[in-house]
Amino acid sequence: MGKYDALNPQQYQAVCHYEGPLLILAGAGSGKTRVLTHRVAWLIEEKNVNPWNIMAITFTNKAAGEMRDRVEAMLGGALGGVWVATFHSTCVRILRRYIDRIGFENNFTIYDSEDQKSVIKEICKRLQIDTKLYRERFFMAEISAAKDEMLSPVDYALRAQGDQRMQKVAEVYKEYQRQLFDNNALDFDDLICRTVELFQSCPEVLEQYQERFRFIMVDEYQDTNTAQFKLVSLLAAKYRNLCVVGDDDQSIYRFRGANIGNILNFEQFFPDAEVIRLEQNYRSTQNILNAANAVISHNKGRKEKTLWTDNGEGEKIRFRQFMNSFEEAEYVAGIISQKVGAGKWKYGDCAILYRTNAQSRMFEEKFLYANVPYKIVGGVNFYSRKEIKDVIAYLKTIANGKDDLAVRRIINVPKRGIGATTISRVQDYATEHGASFYDALRVAETIPGIGKSVAKLQAFVQMIQVLRTKQEFYKVKSLIEDILEQTGYMKELQAEGTDEALDRMANVDELLNKAALYDEKTENPTLDGFLEEVALVADIDNLEEDADHVVMMTLHSAKGLEFPVVFMVGMEDGVFPSYISISSEDESELEEERRLCYVGITRARTNLFLTSAKQRMVRGEIHYNRVSRFVDDIPEEFMAENERAKIPQKEKKDLPETKAHAAYRQMRENFKTKIMAQQQFEVKKADGLSYNVGDRVRHIKFGNGTVTNIAEGGRDYEVTVNFDRVGVKKMFASFAKLVKTEN
Repeated sequence: MGKYDALNPQQYQAVCHYEGPLLILAGAGSGKTRVLTHRVAWLIEEKNVNPWNIMAITFTNKAAGEMRDRVEAMLGGALGGVWVATFHSTCVRILRRYIDRIGFENNFTIYDSEDQKSVIKEICKRLQIDTKLYRERFFMAEISAAKDEMLSPVDYALRAQGDQRMQKVAEVYKEYQRQLFDNNALDFDDLICRTVELFQSCPEVLEQYQERFRFIMVDEYQDTNTAQFKLVSLLAAKYRNLCVVGDDDQSIYRFRGANIGNILNFEQFFPDAEVIRLEQNYRSTQNILNAANAVISHNKGRKEKTLWTDNGEGEKIRFRQFMNSFEEAEYVAGIISQKVGAGKWKYGDCAILYRTNAQSRMFEEKFLYANVPYKIVGGVNFYSRKEIKDVIAYLKTIANGKDDLAVRRIINVPKRGIGATTISRVQDYATEHGASFYDALRVAETIPGIGKSVAKLQAFVQMIQVLRTKQEFYKVKSLIEDILEQTGYMKELQAEGTDEALDRMANVDELLNKAALYDEKTENPTLDGFLEEVALVADIDNLEEDADHVVMMTLHSAKGLEFPVVFMVGMEDGVFPSYISISSEDESELEEERRLCYVGITRARTNLFLTSAKQRMVRGEIHYNRVSRFVDDIPEEFMAENERAKIPQKEKKDLPETKAHAAYRQMRENFKTKIMAQQQFEVKKADGLSYNVGDRVRHIKFGNGTVTNIAEGGRDYEVTVNFDRVGVKKMFASFAKLVKTEN
């Protein structure tokens, strides 16, 4: 029994459970993987269970590989037939043998997200659905959510009655499933749904696998959806030797379809289930666990458990509130530099955890200035994110039309119906005539083979020319806002209707914050100056992958990881927890946020820092936030350096909704309706001008000057003025708003 000696009493009890349903509530850092691997070994060695009859299901290939390696090491050889795999790979193997029983051919194709998007695009075209109002990814997300809940197209259509948006989804869902069937194809969600369908319609196939898998173990059970629960329940129905391991307090993936009810209601589904709690933590100090226990205890929908450790009390939790996010980032960078310099920490000991990816920008910039090496985990560096590169490309095109790379990047972003063939012909013309790509666009009507695309190219050029005129007297923030408005960029993200799109919108908002700060702190702000500043902080490609570095990630990405030192930043109501969870009538949304906080706290081994800012910029405007209610959940005795101005919980709840709260809630509502149409670019041409060539005029920014030329274009007048102070400027009349003067 030597290999089991290291187990604590609760772990050993879980390992030695033989028959019947078993729920292992494994708190953070309690050694659940150790329990699972030892249980597999114990069944084989002590109970002589045939390895062929054991199944272990995980969520990732990495987790499956690690479990397989650890069991093999324990047994001193090959697994001998133990089935260790993910949900999806399990279902693929079953369907490859038996899917012909439900009408498909066994050589079915598996569609990835791009394949799905193409199919839905065709369907929308056929059903005459405007994909500017209802994006393809919106339909993909809705259909995936329906399949997670085992809702067929018929079931979905019944639920959709009286809801126009859902009815559109029902139409597309029905056609989508029909087309997949006709193409002998499945998407990833179908892999599980079709396996459940196979088992329900073919009892003899189900019985075969029930005989095969007499002992079933499921890891991370709190992350299962309804379809996965149904699959596992069917497989375990005969022998009922189902062991599930999970932590309801770490259920944070509802947005991906996870159903916390699967673990909370396990004993209802299996009344004779044994429940074992793993509460001894091997990762953190007691003070950190006390904080985690205090926060999560405010949730009503949970299984009672209290984490404890033999690791000692440890350092108390440090909380600091700063005036703004600059000071917050400076403090974090300063503490890390100081401790590393003193030899107490390594950079790699430290993790910065935040609620949304957009929060990384300030820390990235501070770390660069402070020469602190860092790496974004589970995400992309701020200035490398697609939406940021798109907006920057627009700014580069406005500032310098010779940047071919920038122009080509955004000529069809958002989609304008300009195809690859047209772009190729423009490029060929530019190369042949030694001109820039943008200059070629300006004479599109002379390019052979362009055809009907001429009007689209001219509209694009016209838009850029107008924006160029505006850069002379617009601040950078206002110029970006105008780009977003004129192109419909944010509205397209809104129409996409996914959580990913909402994150991308938050990133664009953070770029607006950057621009607002640049406008404010720079004596003579210019577009060129802004682009230079961005280029300096965006040059982060020289970071060494394997170097000692601070890691930065969202709280969601941090699950399953641990670090000696953790900084949880942005601990303010409205940031974490989010505005949407605070303003929601559904209490479960706030409980999900609290579980996310619990996950963040329990990532720390020895040191936990919580920081907040009194002022935080949102879309370029200053908003005032209260300290997060999650900080207030932590009792004073576990805190050091307590500098918070404590707001009683009751007072918090009674305070009226702020402008920021209301704006954010409205944005989410708009986001949910997904019916905002993309505005087309339009310039209203004046009937005539109050001035002529030779007249003296005044401009709000450039002062007085003389009109030297007026060119009548299709949509507006292009006016050339020789200003007394700044020289010759060209501008469109509708935006210049020149006023004739007497002198």
